[in-house]
Amino acid sequence: MTRFEYKVVPAPNRGLKAKGVKRAEDRFALALSTVMNELGAEGWDYVRADILPTEERSGLASKQTVYHNMLVFRRVLEEAMEDPASPAPEETEEPLALAAPDDEEVLWDDPPETPPEQPTETDAAGPEDQRREAAAE
Repeated sequence: MTRFEYKVVPAPNRGLKAKGVKRAEDRFALALSTVMNELGAEGWDYVRADILPTEERSGLASKQTVYHNMLVFRRVLEEAMEDPASPAPEETEEPLALAAPDDEEVLWDDPPETPPEQPTETDAAGPEDQRREAAAE
């Protein structure tokens, strides 16, 4: 799958003066083609122009919506160009859930053993408690 990176730049607001370019439309077209040719030389492909809203401050407490003309460019990511046959990182790593436990490891399903230092319930009970429990049964 081809992956792209994108670059968004503001469109020029004014035209460029040049010899033989007299009309405002021609000057603007020259400014626009200059930006597009500079980015094209760096490997960027022109995708489209968008008019996007943004909220900007107007005075101390108020805001207003301003629209900006933006140019969208894209190019193929360098990693994808270098090695297109390499698998995705998710495919190369072995899932942790499928790893087999070592034979020496203690399985968690076994009940925990009681350490010998701790007395059990029957050892902690005195002889009278043992007699009462036997009589109750």
